[in-house]
Amino acid sequence: MALILAVDMAGTPSRWLMVEEAISYYARRMVAWSHGEVVATYHGGVSRKTGARSQLSTHSIIAIKGAVDFSKDYHAEPHLSNTSLFFRDRHMCAYCGGQYKERDLSRDHVMPVYLGGKDRWMNVVTACRGCNIRKGGRTPESADMPLLYTPYVPNRYEHLILQNRRILQDQMEYLMAKVPKHSRLYG
Repeated sequence: MALILAVDMAGTPSRWLMVEEAISYYARRMVAWSHGEVVATYHGGVSRKTGARSQLSTHSIIAIKGAVDFSKDYHAEPHLSNTSLFFRDRHMCAYCGGQYKERDLSRDHVMPVYLGGKDRWMNVVTACRGCNIRKGGRTPESADMPLLYTPYVPNRYEHLILQNRRILQDQMEYLMAKVPKHSRLYG
Protein backbone atom coordinates (compact mmCIF):
# COMPACT_ATOMS: atom_id res chain seq x y z
CA MET A 1 0.00 0.00 0.00
CA ALA A 2 1.13 3.55 -0.73
CA LEU A 3 2.46 5.85 1.96
CA ILE A 4 1.08 9.33 2.59
CA LEU A 5 3.40 12.35 2.48
CA ALA A 6 2.93 14.49 5.60
CA VAL A 7 3.81 18.18 5.29
CA ASP A 8 3.50 21.14 7.64
CA MET A 9 1.06 23.98 7.02
CA ALA A 10 3.64 25.79 4.86
CA GLY A 11 4.07 22.70 2.67
CA THR A 12 7.47 21.58 3.96
CA PRO A 13 7.58 17.78 3.97
CA SER A 14 8.10 16.03 7.29
CA ARG A 15 7.79 12.27 6.90
CA TRP A 16 5.93 9.35 5.37
CA LEU A 17 2.78 8.11 7.10
CA MET A 18 0.98 4.80 6.94
CA VAL A 19 -2.56 5.21 5.58
CA GLU A 20 -3.98 4.42 9.03
CA GLU A 21 -1.94 7.25 10.59
CA ALA A 22 -3.19 9.68 7.95
CA ILE A 23 -6.80 8.63 8.52
CA SER A 24 -6.36 9.24 12.26
CA TYR A 25 -5.23 12.82 11.53
CA TYR A 26 -8.40 13.29 9.47
CA ALA A 27 -10.53 11.80 12.27
CA ARG A 28 -8.98 14.22 14.79
CA ARG A 29 -9.58 17.11 12.36
CA MET A 30 -5.85 17.86 12.20
CA VAL A 31 -5.56 18.00 8.40
CA ALA A 32 -5.29 21.63 7.27
CA TRP A 33 -5.26 20.86 3.56
CA SER A 34 -4.60 17.98 1.22
CA HIS A 35 -3.30 17.55 -2.29
CA GLY A 36 -3.14 14.78 -4.85
CA GLU A 37 -5.23 11.73 -5.49
CA VAL A 38 -7.39 9.96 -2.94
CA VAL A 39 -5.33 6.97 -1.83
CA ALA A 40 -7.72 5.20 0.55
CA THR A 41 -11.18 5.47 2.03
CA TYR A 42 -12.15 3.99 5.39
CA HIS A 43 -15.81 3.32 6.19
CA GLY A 44 -17.27 3.69 9.66
CA GLY A 45 -20.61 2.93 11.21
CA VAL A 46 -24.13 3.88 10.15
CA SER A 47 -25.83 6.86 11.79
CA ARG A 48 -29.11 5.99 13.50
CA LYS A 49 -30.34 9.50 12.84
CA THR A 50 -29.58 9.79 9.11
CA GLY A 51 -28.91 6.23 8.03
CA ALA A 52 -25.73 7.41 6.32
CA ARG A 53 -22.48 5.49 6.68
CA SER A 54 -19.49 7.57 7.74
CA GLN A 55 -16.30 7.53 5.74
CA LEU A 56 -12.89 9.18 5.78
CA SER A 57 -10.63 9.44 2.73
CA THR A 58 -7.00 10.43 2.61
CA HIS A 59 -5.17 12.13 -0.20
CA SER A 60 -1.57 11.32 -1.09
CA ILE A 61 -0.25 14.56 0.50
CA ILE A 62 -1.67 16.02 3.72
CA ALA A 63 -0.75 19.11 5.75
CA ILE A 64 -0.94 18.54 9.50
CA LYS A 65 -2.17 21.42 11.69
CA GLY A 66 -0.21 22.74 14.64
CA ALA A 67 2.93 21.49 16.32
CA VAL A 68 2.99 17.76 15.84
CA ASP A 69 5.35 15.12 17.14
CA PHE A 70 7.40 14.85 13.97
CA SER A 71 8.32 18.50 13.48
CA LYS A 72 12.10 18.80 13.46
CA ASP A 73 14.82 21.23 12.57
CA TYR A 74 14.37 21.49 8.81
CA HIS A 75 18.03 22.38 8.32
CA ALA A 76 19.39 19.35 10.16
CA GLU A 77 21.31 16.76 8.20
CA PRO A 78 19.02 13.84 7.32
CA HIS A 79 19.56 10.43 8.91
CA LEU A 80 22.20 8.37 7.09
CA SER A 81 21.35 4.77 6.28
CA ASN A 82 22.92 2.37 3.81
CA THR A 83 19.69 2.12 1.82
CA SER A 84 19.44 5.92 1.46
CA LEU A 85 23.15 6.16 0.63
CA PHE A 86 22.90 3.49 -2.08
CA PHE A 87 19.89 5.26 -3.60
CA ARG A 88 21.68 8.64 -3.46
CA ASP A 89 24.59 7.10 -5.34
CA ARG A 90 22.27 5.22 -7.72
CA HIS A 91 23.76 1.85 -6.64
CA MET A 92 27.00 2.83 -8.37
CA CYS A 93 30.42 2.11 -6.90
CA ALA A 94 32.30 5.39 -6.43
CA TYR A 95 35.56 3.71 -7.46
CA CYS A 96 34.91 1.34 -10.37
CA GLY A 97 31.61 2.81 -11.60
CA GLY A 98 29.83 -0.54 -11.63
CA GLN A 99 26.09 -0.83 -10.90
CA TYR A 100 25.29 -3.37 -8.18
CA LYS A 101 22.43 -4.80 -6.19
CA GLU A 102 22.15 -3.54 -2.61
CA ARG A 103 23.43 -6.83 -1.17
CA ASP A 104 26.71 -6.39 -3.08
CA LEU A 105 27.35 -2.85 -1.85
CA SER A 106 28.91 -1.34 1.25
CA ARG A 107 29.39 2.07 2.85
CA ASP A 108 32.90 3.40 2.36
CA HIS A 109 34.34 6.25 4.41
CA VAL A 110 36.34 8.51 2.08
CA MET A 111 38.44 9.64 5.04
CA PRO A 112 38.68 6.47 7.17
CA VAL A 113 37.16 6.68 10.63
CA TYR A 114 40.42 5.71 12.31
CA LEU A 115 42.03 8.77 10.65
CA GLY A 116 39.32 11.07 12.04
CA GLY A 117 36.71 10.70 9.30
CA LYS A 118 33.09 10.97 10.37
CA ASP A 119 30.15 8.73 9.53
CA ARG A 120 28.35 11.58 7.74
CA TRP A 121 26.89 12.10 4.28
CA MET A 122 29.87 14.20 3.12
CA ASN A 123 32.36 11.48 4.04
CA VAL A 124 30.65 8.36 2.71
CA VAL A 125 30.16 6.87 -0.73
CA THR A 126 28.80 3.65 -2.11
CA ALA A 127 31.42 1.03 -2.89
CA CYS A 128 31.23 -2.50 -4.21
CA ARG A 129 32.67 -5.01 -1.78
CA GLY A 130 35.71 -5.63 -3.98
CA CYS A 131 36.66 -1.95 -4.19
CA ASN A 132 36.02 -1.42 -0.49
CA ILE A 133 38.36 -4.29 0.38
CA ARG A 134 40.99 -3.06 -2.11
CA LYS A 135 40.86 0.49 -0.70
CA GLY A 136 41.01 -0.80 2.86
CA GLY A 137 41.64 1.80 5.55
CA ARG A 138 43.31 4.25 3.17
CA THR A 139 42.19 7.47 1.56
CA PRO A 140 41.29 7.30 -2.15
CA GLU A 141 44.53 9.13 -2.99
CA SER A 142 46.78 6.79 -1.01
CA ALA A 143 44.98 3.77 -2.49
CA ASP A 144 45.29 5.27 -6.01
CA MET A 145 41.51 4.93 -6.38
CA PRO A 146 40.09 8.34 -7.32
CA LEU A 147 36.41 9.02 -6.66
CA LEU A 148 34.17 9.04 -9.73
CA TYR A 149 31.70 11.37 -7.96
CA THR A 150 31.72 13.51 -4.85
CA PRO A 151 29.52 12.89 -1.83
CA TYR A 152 26.86 15.42 -0.85
CA VAL A 153 24.11 15.83 1.75
CA PRO A 154 20.65 15.29 0.26
CA ASN A 155 18.14 18.00 1.11
CA ARG A 156 14.88 17.18 2.95
CA TYR A 157 12.93 16.63 -0.27
CA GLU A 158 15.51 14.34 -1.82
CA HIS A 159 15.91 12.42 1.44
CA LEU A 160 12.18 11.64 1.54
CA ILE A 161 12.43 10.32 -2.02
CA LEU A 162 15.39 8.15 -0.99
CA GLN A 163 13.35 6.67 1.90
CA ASN A 164 10.39 5.44 -0.12
CA ARG A 165 10.52 3.03 -3.04
CA ARG A 166 6.82 3.31 -3.91
CA ILE A 167 6.21 7.03 -4.38
CA LEU A 168 3.03 8.04 -6.18
CA GLN A 169 3.36 10.33 -9.20
CA ASP A 170 1.81 13.39 -7.54
CA GLN A 171 4.06 12.93 -4.48
CA MET A 172 7.14 12.64 -6.71
CA GLU A 173 6.23 15.81 -8.61
CA TYR A 174 5.71 17.66 -5.31
CA LEU A 175 9.09 16.55 -3.92
CA MET A 176 11.12 16.86 -7.13
CA ALA A 177 10.11 20.51 -7.46
CA LYS A 178 12.51 21.27 -4.56
CA VAL A 179 15.32 18.80 -5.30
CA PRO A 180 18.53 20.65 -6.23
CA LYS A 181 19.71 20.35 -9.83
CA HIS A 182 23.01 18.73 -8.72
CA SER A 183 21.13 15.75 -7.27
CA ARG A 184 21.90 12.34 -8.72
CA LEU A 185 18.13 11.77 -8.86
CA TYR A 186 18.24 13.66 -12.16
CA GLY A 187 20.83 11.25 -13.59
